[in-house]
Amino acid sequence: MQIKETTSDGLKRAYKLTIPAADIASRIDAEVKKIAPQVKMPGFRPGKVPANLVKKMHGEQLHAQMVNDVIRESIDSLMQQKKLRPAMQPSIDLEEGYTEGKDAELNVSLEILPDVALPELDGLKLERLTVPVSDAQVDEAIKNIADQQKSYKDAPKSHKAADGDQLIIDFTGSVDGVEFEGGKAEGAALVIGSGQFIPGFEEQLTGVKTGDEKTITVTFPEDYPAENLKGKDAQFAITVQQVKTETESKADDEFAMSLGLESLDKLKELLRGQLEQETNGLTRTQMKRQLLDTLAAGHDFEVPQGMVDAEFDQIWAQLEQEAAKDEDPAKAMKEIESERDDYRHIAERRVRLGLLLSEIGQKNGVEVTQQEMAMLTQQAAQQYRNEDRERFLQFIANEPMAAAQLRAPMYEDKVVDFLFGKADVTEREVTREELEAAIEAEETVDAKPAKKAAAKKPAAKKAAAKTSETDEKRAKEAASKKAPAKKAAAPKADAPKTEAKPVDKPEVKKAPAKKAAAPKAEAKAPAKAAATKKPAAKKSPAKKIR
Repeated sequence: MQIKETTSDGLKRAYKLTIPAADIASRIDAEVKKIAPQVKMPGFRPGKVPANLVKKMHGEQLHAQMVNDVIRESIDSLMQQKKLRPAMQPSIDLEEGYTEGKDAELNVSLEILPDVALPELDGLKLERLTVPVSDAQVDEAIKNIADQQKSYKDAPKSHKAADGDQLIIDFTGSVDGVEFEGGKAEGAALVIGSGQFIPGFEEQLTGVKTGDEKTITVTFPEDYPAENLKGKDAQFAITVQQVKTETESKADDEFAMSLGLESLDKLKELLRGQLEQETNGLTRTQMKRQLLDTLAAGHDFEVPQGMVDAEFDQIWAQLEQEAAKDEDPAKAMKEIESERDDYRHIAERRVRLGLLLSEIGQKNGVEVTQQEMAMLTQQAAQQYRNEDRERFLQFIANEPMAAAQLRAPMYEDKVVDFLFGKADVTEREVTREELEAAIEAEETVDAKPAKKAAAKKPAAKKAAAKTSETDEKRAKEAASKKAPAKKAAAPKADAPKTEAKPVDKPEVKKAPAKKAAAPKAEAKAPAKAAATKKPAAKKSPAKKIR
């Protein structure tokens, strides 16, 4: 094979490979000899079919297979001889006009990974912002739980229902005197002021007493899901079975035991641990972003534009999804479009930090063990149905790039923990609000790299700007998206086997297994969800509007 370099510009490389026709022919002849003993043909004993007949029968198929094999091996040889570390899948183009018996000429173009200079880790300084959990926070958490565990007791018959009271009612709905499907219920529970039922329903029940009968008129909203009821006036004949008032929830041992715990002290201990875990997570997020900002500030090496393009495309798709949810999608998208260059900068930063983290981890022996990888794989497999789970596991085992993507978040955490261990860390106690403000400020810095803090942007911006995602995972995900390339005229060559890192292989194939279908949400009745434990044979019209 002859190798001629045609481009060497920054990280871009291009080569012309010439594979002699004799090499391909000799491979075909060797394969014919290999398979001839297994070929059966009328008039010949098994294993005695002449090689020329075998070649005549299977020549086209063998030629395609051998061309594919020789292309793959030639790309492998190119990577090894030139010591190339491809950032993404090389573009392989078999020149037009190739036919059997001619030399095969390949045009190969790719981007290589840059040489990354490792930072000086011994002088790394970080500040850890800590938030102590106070007794008041624990008490507030208990109060919130108690508020969610509301209970009601029967009110005196003379009690007039007010906001916060619970009614147990029977009702029948009709439009122009005709009952409609789903407009009838018995023993439905309704809390006045909760907004569970369609507008105007609850308000007209203020002041009723146990045993009262009342007919009210309400108008179904224009966006009501039932076409026959949209915008219609409806009458509901209501019987109030019982008016109930809320009972006070006391935070005591009995309350804790109702939650399955031994005592109130045990509940406080559990909640304190949860609050500490939550604030520790925020502290880690802030420290990690501080670390990544420090690394980004000290490194400005060239990165493969194919990886940046792929990362930018992913960010842009996310932004488009968020803009579509905005009250004015066109306006939101216009604002995003005006800052395309900023998002391009974010994509480049993510790729650069991903490559840097990967290099730091490799040079310092950071790795995800086989046991840890097995745990990750099993956890990921749980999202699939039983019949697809084994197929998913096989897919991960056979696709190194898919496995790398699965491994990346844990690898990133390990590299970050390694850097935390090397850093000189000082601690400062702050409030939760101050910690959240610090995280928000770092998001703003990443989102607006070349400008001062700007006016508040759509939620999509914040989602795309999170520096916590600037890691090896993001770089690998970017690398997994194939850059545009000309298709070869002959069978496609498989991905070259190289030692390039952090990209193990250039493309991730979709898992053959399908995700388990999420449980379908229960159909809502025609108005907001009234809390009734009775079988929902025909759900109330007052239960469907939200």
